[in-house]
Amino acid sequence: MVDRKLGLQIWMLAIVALVLTTGLAAQNINLGLSLVDGKVKSFYLGISSYFGVPEARVLEVQKIYRLPDEELPVVFFIAARARVEPAVVMNLRLKGMSWWDISLHFGLTPEVFFVEVGSVRVGPPYGRAYGYYFKYRERNAWDKVVLSDIEVVNLVNLKFISEYHKIPPERVIEMRGRGEKFLDIHEKIMKEKGKANSKGPSKSKNQPGKKGKK
Repeated sequence: MVDRKLGLQIWMLAIVALVLTTGLAAQNINLGLSLVDGKVKSFYLGISSYFGVPEARVLEVQKIYRLPDEELPVVFFIAARARVEPAVVMNLRLKGMSWWDISLHFGLTPEVFFVEVGSVRVGPPYGRAYGYYFKYRERNAWDKVVLSDIEVVNLVNLKFISEYHKIPPERVIEMRGRGEKFLDIHEKIMKEKGKANSKGPSKSKNQPGKKGKK
């Protein structure tokens, strides 16, 4: 009977320890998110919202794998398209596979990376990738396309930022072409939207349909 009570007590203590450990881990993740730079935090929150994952998950992936911030959308993009956990994607990345090879591993085809742009000439750093796009999409010859790591990063962030903010992709292409980083592009657009929202609808002193007092 004593051994049975002792076993029950140990089992209960183990459950309490597990709950406390889980709670502390969650607190540490939330604390980590609150301590990151405002611009970085805004970028992480955008990733969280766009890909429909918890904010803490984005920070967790970054803290575990120490990825450059602009590569985080790539991890979640491939994971979402392949319907796997980000850790599965990163395990392949840690084996030395390129983002392109990882995409092929999951059976993803090149068109998933592209957003439709106007017929205007697309310059660097998107020129080569969109050269493939315009050349092979009509022929449905996607097997001829090979994208480098930086091209995948550029394309995924273009898709993420333009769709998340609901702005023309050409604008992101233009800003990136000037050498602006994706975190700065995201932050600039966020501030512009914030200013536009703070102004609110314009009010006219002389509203139509109403006559002033004589």
